[in-house]
Amino acid sequence: MLMPGAVNFFADIGIVYAFWHSNVAGKLVIAILLFGSIFSWSVMLTKIVMIRRAKRETIRFLRRFRAARKPLLIYQNREAYPDSPNYAVYLAGCKELTFHLLGTPEIDDTFSQRVAEADRISSVAMNAVRSALEREVGEQALRMEDRMTVLATAVSGAPFLGLLGTVWGVMDTFSAIAASNNASLTTMAPGVSGALITTVTGLLVAIPAMFGYNFLVVTLRGMTVGLDNFAGELASSFDHRYLDTGSHAQR
Repeated sequence: MLMPGAVNFFADIGIVYAFWHSNVAGKLVIAILLFGSIFSWSVMLTKIVMIRRAKRETIRFLRRFRAARKPLLIYQNREAYPDSPNYAVYLAGCKELTFHLLGTPEIDDTFSQRVAEADRISSVAMNAVRSALEREVGEQALRMEDRMTVLATAVSGAPFLGLLGTVWGVMDTFSAIAASNNASLTTMAPGVSGALITTVTGLLVAIPAMFGYNFLVVTLRGMTVGLDNFAGELASSFDHRYLDTGSHAQR
C-alpha cells in the first residue's frame, strides 16, 4: 500500500497530473493509442525475430546449396529449411522443373535415376520454371511485409489522433472557462495540461514505430533483393544442366 506522501508525489508528476485532468475524450484517445502502441511493438518484435531466423536459416541453406554439385540434390534428399524464404523459392523452382522433366514433382527411390535419364527441357518449359521462381519471390516478399501497414498507420496516424484529443480537450477547457467566467491561469492550467497529454502520447507511440518501420523496410528490401538474386542464380543453374538449347519443341 502506498503512503500518502507517495500518492502525492505521483500525483505531482506532470504526465500523471495531466492524465487525471484530461476529459473523457482524452482518456479514450490515450487508451486507443496505448492499444496501438502495444500492437505496433508486437509487430516490430515479431518481425525482428522472423528476420533473424530467416537470415540464419538462409545462410545454412545457401551454404548447402552451393556446396552441392547438383541443383536438385537438396530437393531430392527432402532437406528442409522452413524459415528461409530462399528455400521456399528453391522448392517452388524444383517442383516446376521436375514437373517438366518427369511429368510429376513427386520424389521416390528412382528419382535420381529418372532425372539423369530424362531429356532436357525446352526454352518454353524453362520459362515456366522462371515464372514459378518469380511468382514465389513475390509471394515471399508479401509474406515478409505482412502487417507492416500496422507500423505505417502508427507512424502517420498516432500524432493526428493525439492532436485530435488535444484540440478536443482545449475546446472543452475554454468552454468551461467561458461558463464559469473565471479566466485565471489556475483555472486553465489543469484542462490545458490534460489536453496536451494526448499529443505527447501520440508522439510516444509514433516515434518508436517510425524507427522500427524504417529499419524493417530497409532490412526487408535487402532480403527481397537477395531473393531476386538467388532466383537468378538458381535459374542459371537450371539452364546449365537441364535446358535443351537446340530444342524448339514445346513440352
